[in-house]
Amino acid sequence: MIRDPKTTHVIVGMSGGVDSSVAALRLVQQGFSVSGIFMQNWEDDDEHCTARQDYKDAKGVADKLNIPLSTVNFADEYWERVFAHFLTEYGAGRTPNPDILCNKEIKFNAFLDHAQQQGADAIATGHYAQVGYAQVDTAEEQQVQLLRGHDNNKDQSYFLYTLNQRQLGATLFPVGDMDKPVLRSMAQDAGIHVHNKKDSTGICFIGERKFNTFLAEYLPAQPGDIRTDSGEKIGTHNGLMFYTLGQRQGIGIGGLAQADETPWYVLAKELGDNTLIVGQGHDHPMLFRPELHSHDMHWVQGQPPSSAFSCTAKVRYRQQDQQAYVTVISPDHVRVQFDQPVRAITPGQSIVLYQDSVCLGGGIISDFKQPASNEPIAV
Repeated sequence: MIRDPKTTHVIVGMSGGVDSSVAALRLVQQGFSVSGIFMQNWEDDDEHCTARQDYKDAKGVADKLNIPLSTVNFADEYWERVFAHFLTEYGAGRTPNPDILCNKEIKFNAFLDHAQQQGADAIATGHYAQVGYAQVDTAEEQQVQLLRGHDNNKDQSYFLYTLNQRQLGATLFPVGDMDKPVLRSMAQDAGIHVHNKKDSTGICFIGERKFNTFLAEYLPAQPGDIRTDSGEKIGTHNGLMFYTLGQRQGIGIGGLAQADETPWYVLAKELGDNTLIVGQGHDHPMLFRPELHSHDMHWVQGQPPSSAFSCTAKVRYRQQDQQAYVTVISPDHVRVQFDQPVRAITPGQSIVLYQDSVCLGGGIISDFKQPASNEPIAV
């Protein structure tokens, strides 16, 4: 939907970073009525959470652009909808992606609801993604599409696959058509002081901290055996939750007299007997799988394109697209077969499906078990 800037009030989620700052800048330049909201979703009680400084940065940008900035605290919602699930998944030995759930439950749910209650016609964020529209057969209505960001190095559509038609229809991505260097240059030219602020890489809203120490504050560690792919015990791990498939650093087994110097990698996590399986070599055969099953599927347009289709897929952010064939077992469950085996497919992470630049949706990678049903549904 094309919005008339003269009649559209947009509330921008301003984090204090350069991306959301330029999102607000571009909307102001385009003539929209713009307000900013700073979301605090984690109690700022230690040096790792940068909410205080981030708010100061957001306020400085808002003042520069002459737009109002308010704050809202979604800490309770974040704990209940995002962080509790994060802990449950890690406790079960899986590796969740909290940024995806944070977008679904906080940035495009709680924030969107709050903004609309404040009279906003739309919200905007600094995500590198784009919105498109597709005609529905001969009907007059259009379906909203989630498109990749223009900058392939920064595209964040992977983290946004859970968004639905209502959420996308009420969202603007003002920097989605930009390259990051151009964005930083625009910020500098406009006198925005955060033009060279480094990108955040920590857990959504929690900040950058030593992850194992942070996780151990909430989940009791359960040490167990480290065994090779041949079954030999070679050490003790600190708790399966601290490791992910394909991991090289931090395994803690050191050099072994009976082994060569080829690096060791995490190959599997045996939850039943709390055993970490490791092997040597980046391309160890146990790290590669030709297919996966995914549950909790979400389709951006409300349903899959057909009962079986070809597409490309990512099983992690920044991964190169993989050619795949998808069989829809139920609206919530798919089987994905890859043209070439894929390395380090990790239960609990998300697989996201694409057709060219269009994000179809995605789901959670299931544990490596064959589901009871393998019959596709009619779509």
